[in-house]
Amino acid sequence: MVYTNKVIRSVNLDGETICVDIFLRPEGTYGFDQFRRDPDDGRGWYSTGHHGEASLVTFDEVLAKAKTKVSWLSDAISE
Repeated sequence: MVYTNKVIRSVNLDGETICVDIFLRPEGTYGFDQFRRDPDDGRGWYSTGHHGEASLVTFDEVLAKAKTKVSWLSDAISE
């Protein structure tokens, strides 16, 4: 059986070439990572933040951690 993470929230920076995904792992922990895509490159999104190993218990914890690691994220999210 293949387990995949489920993206709970994706936040795009203006221009939609950079984003942060907050995801839920199959075992119930949360994580996040920053991704980039180049419109002229058909390969799609790739990790630029390399934060995917972070493992937190709640959505609120992972969102707070992501905001400390990704400089533009706090300004992009209006809560």
